[in-house]
Amino acid sequence: MPPTPPLRKELPSDETIVTQTQAWLKNVVIGCNFCPFASREVQRGSIHYEIVHSDDMETCMEAMFAECERLDNDENIETTLVIFPGMFRQFVDYLDLIENCENMLEDNDYDGIYQVAGFHEDYQFADAPADDPANYTNRSLYPMLHLLRESSLDNALANYPDPENIPHRNMEYARNLGLKQIKLLRDSCW
Repeated sequence: MPPTPPLRKELPSDETIVTQTQAWLKNVVIGCNFCPFASREVQRGSIHYEIVHSDDMETCMEAMFAECERLDNDENIETTLVIFPGMFRQFVDYLDLIENCENMLEDNDYDGIYQVAGFHEDYQFADAPADDPANYTNRSLYPMLHLLRESSLDNALANYPDPENIPHRNMEYARNLGLKQIKLLRDSCW
């Protein structure tokens, strides 16, 4: 089993980071059906990948605002993944980033238009132990924020049977797969 890469001084190229993220989407998110709507957007090529090399909160907030404006101006982009390689390594710092981005959406009248979902290499649900395989439903290769069009999400959920059960089903699937297997699956995307 390939190990999770340690902290490095030199990160891979942005192109490699995007390729790795695309592999994670295909093999984990779509492969495990954690998001039943992701496959369509991958096939359509409607996901924008934005790499941000800063852990400065203001710079990250500016990058998120720019992505909101990108979505405002380009209807061909359905969703954006903002990736922070090598940044926000501490999950608690990453949670601050999510909170600030949610506040930014609200402060700029984007509440109800866009929604932020979080993925992190050490993602941990509040009520779960660190080694719970269910955490891998949101464990990505790099810290990232998923900026979604809320109207598209509402439309997708309206046409999906029992959408409220998606998180529970995902957690159960990951737990049935087991920690070793789900970790191997995610780590194979490096």
